[in-house]
Amino acid sequence: MSDDAFDVIVIGGGPGGSCAATMLARAGRRVLLLEREVFPRFHIGESLLPYNHAIFEELGLLPALRHAGFPTKRGAQFHLGDGSKGTAFVFRNGRFTRHPEAFQVERSRFDEILLRHAAASGAEVREGFSVRRAANDAEGVEVEGTARDGAAATFRARFLVDATGRDNLTGNRDGVREMNPKLRKLAVFAHFSGVRLDPGGPAGDTVIVRLENKWFWLIPVGDDKVSVGVVMDRDEFAAAKSTPAAVFERWRDAALPVKARLADARRLTEYHVTSDWSYSNRSFHGPRLVRVGDAAGFIDPIFSSGVFLAMHSARIAARAILDALARRTDGSEAFRRYETRMRAAFGIYSEMVGEFYTTPFMELFLEPRNKWDLASAVNAVLAGELEGGWRLRWRMRLFFLLVRLQARRPFMPRIAFAPVP
Repeated sequence: MSDDAFDVIVIGGGPGGSCAATMLARAGRRVLLLEREVFPRFHIGESLLPYNHAIFEELGLLPALRHAGFPTKRGAQFHLGDGSKGTAFVFRNGRFTRHPEAFQVERSRFDEILLRHAAASGAEVREGFSVRRAANDAEGVEVEGTARDGAAATFRARFLVDATGRDNLTGNRDGVREMNPKLRKLAVFAHFSGVRLDPGGPAGDTVIVRLENKWFWLIPVGDDKVSVGVVMDRDEFAAAKSTPAAVFERWRDAALPVKARLADARRLTEYHVTSDWSYSNRSFHGPRLVRVGDAAGFIDPIFSSGVFLAMHSARIAARAILDALARRTDGSEAFRRYETRMRAAFGIYSEMVGEFYTTPFMELFLEPRNKWDLASAVNAVLAGELEGGWRLRWRMRLFFLLVRLQARRPFMPRIAFAPVP
């Protein structure tokens, strides 16, 4: 393997790929990052979590991100669609939450900042490169593809990081992708100006509005620019046999807090539709291969965990690869430990998402009581605290137990979703 051009090839230049490439390059390793698109490019997933900040600090990214002027997110608001009830989780008020703020980002700018930082850190970055084949075995890695000028190229390395997002390059290749049949969701979204935001600090909050079997997000992403989308069952969207605009506008009018905030708004972009997002790969690693972020699995956008999990997994994966390179091993033991940690992280949000779509969960969630610090525990998870130890785990187990008890023997006020006109 001494004649290999690279120690690591990273496929995908989103937050996970850029994070892994930066960490590996800063450690003195030879890294090649291959990205199909030419940045900047549009992407959804604009709300970050406070615990992203620790990763940004480690990568040396905070000055550039602060200079970019992204809105500050201090919490998240949750409202019923008829406006009758709502609550806010403010990160700094949580007893177990170590980071009080996050960024709301326009992904075209954010992702480009991360990609350019990876290049500045020493990674070789090739944009506009389409990977045709990625092969990995116990001996090493070989990647073939085509550059933007049409020239074919083949690269070899010791390790491969699959950061291809929902394209799930190696997961689909290996047939390990498994869809979640309970979360066959779809989103219709666009960017708007003139959206009514709360004054002061809460202006940067994510706002979630819950209807009976769907929900809206409102995320400020820049100067007078707000991302607004509705998430619904994919089959319901298909049965409507209507345009994305008509579907969005119907449910906008049914969600009174959304309708009020968009009363004077002007749409800046076309409506986008994205679907097929809830899945997990049966394995997060293979011979000299590790999958990060959405290339390992994706849950649901409700708690804005996507970018954080991508970068959190990339950081752990990069450390595993550095360990393998230092020890001159194939990384299999380190990759198994990586998968154990990441399955635990995915599991926390998977359970939160699964319960979010139930009424008993919303009945407790919208009436946060801090007895036994349960609200603080939920606050910490919403902020990105995944490894808070037993003091967090037992409280979350109790919270989910109370949700199930609420379903059988209600002890909190029931909520009724307003009928749709």
